[in-house]
Amino acid sequence: MERYKTKAFGQMPRMLYIDGDDQIMKHWQYGTGACLIDRKDISSKITESPWPNDIPVSFRSMTKRKEIWKCWETGRPFFYIDNGYMGNLMKRKEYYRVVKNNIQHTKYKEMPGDRFEALQRFAPYMQYHGRKPLKLQNGPILLVTPSEKPCQFYNIDRDKWVSDTVAEIRKYTQREIIVRNKGLRPDRIKENSVAAQCMRDHIWAVVTYQSMAALEAMHYGIPAFTMAPNCVDQLANKNLEAIEDPFYPEYHEMMKLLHYLAYCQYRLDEMRSGLAWKLIEGEKLYDEAIKG
Repeated sequence: MERYKTKAFGQMPRMLYIDGDDQIMKHWQYGTGACLIDRKDISSKITESPWPNDIPVSFRSMTKRKEIWKCWETGRPFFYIDNGYMGNLMKRKEYYRVVKNNIQHTKYKEMPGDRFEALQRFAPYMQYHGRKPLKLQNGPILLVTPSEKPCQFYNIDRDKWVSDTVAEIRKYTQREIIVRNKGLRPDRIKENSVAAQCMRDHIWAVVTYQSMAALEAMHYGIPAFTMAPNCVDQLANKNLEAIEDPFYPEYHEMMKLLHYLAYCQYRLDEMRSGLAWKLIEGEKLYDEAIKG
């Protein structure tokens, strides 16, 4: 077991991490004391990992799909870091989600409202007003396409998914379908956000694969349909047969989700101080079971 001990401390690391050049990961590393390793130590299909399987590993971006799949296969705990769920629609990203053993939180539970209230003070547009009146949103369907990263992760063809989904929607409605591609960040924030388009075009419902657009739409006040596990999994529609009569959650249920997600995303200073990791483990802010 001596070969597993870190040179700096002469003991087993409590956390591993990949990509020492990633500026976001440096904050997480500082707050957790994670030990930098080569990604092949986790993702190799040929050799067994030199690190005991109960030591968690952390990384950022869906480009680490090989590491994610390997962790699911072996049961190694992992912490996945990516853009936050809410509060990032201004020029600068402020929040990052940290997800244990998954890429999004798919189950929520009741949490205090303090972090969501703080988020609203920082980003007043995050005020939630409930379901929009149907007469104001009785327009087209917005189909938000998956970007390259989730297409590679879920092994789907973007163009085929779009054509298949449009054909399925057409079975149940004649509403106009607006196809929205993800685009670069400036194309997704401020007046170009999903919520802004929903208001401008009187969107009836948003259909997406697993994009954060579903959360944006539901926070704005209209129903969303999703096809893969995501942060609104328990409240979103799944069956396109219901496109003309979609489900939308009660106000208190949506608030529970927003409160929970506010506890699952963090500023860089909260990562660096160790608060993020402390909250995740202390409050069990993760789906209970690891895949694999």
